[in-house]
Amino acid sequence: METLEEVVPAPIDFGNALIGAEEGDDIDLNVRLESVSDGILVTGTAFVTMNGECSLCLDPVEFDITADVQELFVFEKAPSGGPEDEVDEQYAVENDEIDLEPALRDAVILQLPFQPVCRDSCQGLCSECGIRLEEDPEHHHEVLDPRWNSLSALLDADDK
Repeated sequence: METLEEVVPAPIDFGNALIGAEEGDDIDLNVRLESVSDGILVTGTAFVTMNGECSLCLDPVEFDITADVQELFVFEKAPSGGPEDEVDEQYAVENDEIDLEPALRDAVILQLPFQPVCRDSCQGLCSECGIRLEEDPEHHHEVLDPRWNSLSALLDADDK
């Protein structure tokens, strides 16, 4: 068994469309590597600061994520042609090395909100003009269905 406490740089595209870590940002890892009969069991935590924008008002958003990582990296086996060899292992020990990046992506990115918000009470922007709804809570637009335009023209003709 070996315990590692490392700070590693975030890989490229470590996040989703609205929030993520910039390439090279610090990821704090605290992992334990254990030799088991099938391979290497990696257990630990990853801590990373995520940056992005609110999905409602587009203000900057920043928060920390601590993700638990527990994955088994299996040893490579010599192919024997049996059906058990057809199972595709996602994580493998290759040339006595393991690549933690895919496991970290799975652990961290799955915890990211699909639509991050700056605060729970964020009202967002007006869909018609883009004004902040928090600045003018009574703001609204009268949106008429364009299918009624012909009838409104008839009403305007009656008024004359």
